[in-house]
Amino acid sequence: MNILVINSGSSSIKFQLVKMPEEEVICRGVADRIGTEDATLTYSYGQNKFYEQLPIPSHEAGLERIVRTLLDSETKSGHDIGDIEVVGHRVVHGGSEFSGTVIVDESVKKQIRKYIPMAPLHNPHNLLGIELAEKLIPDSRQMAVFDTAFHQTMPKTSHKYAIPETLYEDRGIRAYGFHGTSHSYVSKKAMEFAGSPADKIISMHLGNGCSITAVKNGKSIDHSLGFAPSNGLIMGTRSGDIDHAIIFYLHRELGYELNDIQALLDKESGMLGLTGFSDLREIEAAAQQGDLKCQMALEMNAYRIKKYIGAYAAAMNGLDILIFTAGIGENSRALRSLICKDLEFLGIELSSEKNNADSSEIRSIDTGDMPVKILVVPTDEEIEIARQAYLTIRNS
Repeated sequence: MNILVINSGSSSIKFQLVKMPEEEVICRGVADRIGTEDATLTYSYGQNKFYEQLPIPSHEAGLERIVRTLLDSETKSGHDIGDIEVVGHRVVHGGSEFSGTVIVDESVKKQIRKYIPMAPLHNPHNLLGIELAEKLIPDSRQMAVFDTAFHQTMPKTSHKYAIPETLYEDRGIRAYGFHGTSHSYVSKKAMEFAGSPADKIISMHLGNGCSITAVKNGKSIDHSLGFAPSNGLIMGTRSGDIDHAIIFYLHRELGYELNDIQALLDKESGMLGLTGFSDLREIEAAAQQGDLKCQMALEMNAYRIKKYIGAYAAAMNGLDILIFTAGIGENSRALRSLICKDLEFLGIELSSEKNNADSSEIRSIDTGDMPVKILVVPTDEEIEIARQAYLTIRNS
């Protein structure tokens, strides 16, 4: 069974064509920096690699370009539209309705639309991917894999807010959690790699969007993102945790409309608001050149993460493994170093030599002298989506 996986993020679309159950990747690629004039499209199969820099004004344009690239006679690696039997879609917000992968029908699309207000940077793109795949690859089955599903195991003490009970019971206002596909994948990989009992894991998915999860006995028990993927850690353009009184102040005293406040907190804040850059590579380069704003932003980013590490270690009564994953977590040596600094009291000690070594494989970057293993685990949400889609169809 060939499964095309479409993973639409807030500023990128990753894709893979995967032969299952072998988990053989036939081809893979990513459209990055969507919404800009200098967006990029990379695509590879076997030893063949393609790269383009071009304007990709929207996710719709990006998805259409990806499908055309997959079917192009010069780059398609021998597959055609009939080779794609299933399309697996990452969907960010599925609420409490979905605790597993589902075949998409009109009722599923209705639920995805329902949660657009809670995930405005993601669910519209996820739904668009489904609708475009239905149009462009009409004979394939569409499968939805929800980021929120992994976090359905969070206990009420973690996912409830201290607000009137009727808002929880009647309106479903609670913490749902996100990046679940990634946290599920890397936590399982980390346990396999450790080769010893590892019941208490903190997984840090650090990219343009960021989150941190406490995983105990293989299950999510707490998570930094909540009702929508906007709070918690400092992100590329999202503020993360903020005193809600600021929202009222912006509205009442400064005249901001609610839509303006949402745009401010979701699209104009985070590292972009602090530095003028949303890409951490540019921020690190500027910081090295002495830019004080960028240096402060990196310190703030690491400090916020360290607070969550301490909280989740307390919630689990200990820690066995600390995971760095996703684009920043896997590649930013500087941020990993800042995060792990002065955490020896928790059993965390980073090896500078291992941290600075180049590798694209899962690896340990701790000194080996402390009880907590520090791992860099390359995430592969696409393989996890393909795996879940295949198992769901096989067992249906």
